Amino acid sequence: MYNKAIAIIGTGYVGLVQGICMADFGLKVINVDTDEEKISSLKNGHIPIYEPGLKEKFDRVLRKNSIEFTTDIVYAIDNAEVIFTAVGTPPNKDWTADLENVYAVARNIGTYMDDYKLVVTKSTVPVGTGKRLKSIIQEELNKRNVNHPFDVASNPEFLREGKAVQDFMVPDRVVIGSESQKAIEILKNIYRPLNLNQVPFVITGIESAELIKYASNAFLATKIAFINEVANLCEKIGADVHEVAKGMGMDGRIGSKFLHPGPGYGGSCFPKDTRALVATAREVNERISIVEAVIESNENQKIRMVNKMEDKMGTIRGKIIGVLGLTFKAETDDVRDAPSLVIVPELIKRGAIIKTYDPEGIPNFRRQMREFERNITYCYDQYETAKNADAVVILTEWNEFRQMDIRAMKKVMNDSFVFDFRNIFNPKSVRELGFTYEGVGR
Repeated sequence: MYNKAIAIIGTGYVGLVQGICMADFGLKVINVDTDEEKISSLKNGHIPIYEPGLKEKFDRVLRKNSIEFTTDIVYAIDNAEVIFTAVGTPPNKDWTADLENVYAVARNIGTYMDDYKLVVTKSTVPVGTGKRLKSIIQEELNKRNVNHPFDVASNPEFLREGKAVQDFMVPDRVVIGSESQKAIEILKNIYRPLNLNQVPFVITGIESAELIKYASNAFLATKIAFINEVANLCEKIGADVHEVAKGMGMDGRIGSKFLHPGPGYGGSCFPKDTRALVATAREVNERISIVEAVIESNENQKIRMVNKMEDKMGTIRGKIIGVLGLTFKAETDDVRDAPSLVIVPELIKRGAIIKTYDPEGIPNFRRQMREFERNITYCYDQYETAKNADAVVILTEWNEFRQMDIRAMKKVMNDSFVFDFRNIFNPKSVRELGFTYEGVGR
């Protein structure tokens, strides 16, 4: 077992999950963030994100004192041999990743390190970032006229929101990219508890590890966009996309995962990473035209959902629309690039009146929708959302929506349109209850 402290810079989604789960291994973890309010809240036992299973681990590692939270990056650099960067890499207007936070961490490390450090990029970064970090750290050391040894490695994360704890504890693989055998051995030792589950390690160069993350997410996004376009075709020719997807997924070369049609993908990874991959290719005079098409297809899918509603209802101007689900997927409070951020404003622009409910996502959604605040009523459950509504639209596949009483919903609605954009209901059963039902590809 690795017996030295580990620093994780950043307490966002990735940094917090990484820190808490590593502390649960029994490792000593120092989580760092510049946000004093967030650090104070974490010290007091309050976790800022919703992720199933994470709060229980958080409470446990706090009791064991195996994790500490601080705004003092110098303290973390002094006391840790391995430093993970888990800071944000938001997209620029030209789709490239904004790496200033990552570079700032590197500058701090070079400025304050006094012995060997292993710097590990956990943030999603474009190819070439590892080399740039080496240069930045060395530049800072040169300014100090010292030459402390250090290594840089890439260890990309593959955490699915809503299943992040499971994905960390039982991952499909652990990717380690480095030219240093010492760095590789240290990281393998840190992740040694995973060997009990016979988790495979993929050892590569830094550039390959950086690209594995982007390529993986782009491929999964491609599967989603593909099945959405197949679903749109199904609607025109009378096929059922679920039957098509089932038949496709039985082919071992294709697999059944990510063949679920809907209103478009969202979240913190797929939109950002597909764009960043396209931008990386352009920088070296290459094109990834398939991924470019996926990005365009996904944006079109969101507007297509609004058009479907307008076509079916005749008009949506003046209509009350109950929107169930705001997060980009179930079991998270994350609304980043969620279809709701496009669909709800578009409905409002076309004259609809919005009522909405989400089990976890309302606070984050509300912060994004200040411009439309007076056009949206936030409700406390799905039945309140459906009350007096002309139509109900499902944008997130929360289990409580799957299990709701459709008859009770119909009794309180003004009209009977159901737009099931996650295909959580049986169309025949819903139509038999007198609803006008519209799914995706069915």
